[in-house]
Amino acid sequence: MTVGLLPDLGCARVRAEVAEAVAGAGERLARRAGLKLVEVTPTLPPLRSEWAMAGLPSFVADLGEAYPERIAELSPEMRIGLEGARQRYSLERAARIESYRRSLNTAMADLFAECDFVIASTNPDVAFVAEGPPPATIPGADLINEIGFTRAIMNNAALTAPSNMNGSPAMSIPAGLVDGLPVGLQVLAAHHREPLLLELALVAERELPWPKVAPGAPLRDGARPLP
Repeated sequence: MTVGLLPDLGCARVRAEVAEAVAGAGERLARRAGLKLVEVTPTLPPLRSEWAMAGLPSFVADLGEAYPERIAELSPEMRIGLEGARQRYSLERAARIESYRRSLNTAMADLFAECDFVIASTNPDVAFVAEGPPPATIPGADLINEIGFTRAIMNNAALTAPSNMNGSPAMSIPAGLVDGLPVGLQVLAAHHREPLLLELALVAERELPWPKVAPGAPLRDGARPLP
């Protein structure tokens, strides 16, 4: 089977040190799993506001009777998204979302016509604080000036959004540390290939094990750090 190694997936700006860590871990995983590395040419469309609005109708359905009275209890990002959609969502906006989805689906199909798996970074940078907000830049780059405001604020989602919107499977596994913080390696596959991804995950767990305790975390219940 074949795998393409694309830390930036052709549609995101990734920190150089993160891309290097993902590339190294991806090569090791491919070697241990017996995958052949191949050159691939991604044509994924840049992430746009259509992605941000695409899942909001189903989200409102999930909220049920809590919508709209309890919007204030949501995270700031989700609240702003819902409030903006209430003002701007229309038939024309829905058509643009559908056009974007179709172009993405075509690009993903073309990508997996070239290889069985794609290895990319999970995020453009190291893990950010759980409280958020997600960063809109990476060290050493002024993304707003370089790629524009909309793409800059969505850069942190640009690597995971394609599989989300395409409905195809992907998984993230640890790829090491940068500046003492974890980096994720993402493996993407085509529709209905979840069993293959799980087999690859098993290879990664056996051949490239990662610490079971986070660096610096206190040990509990008599646990010992891995050698």
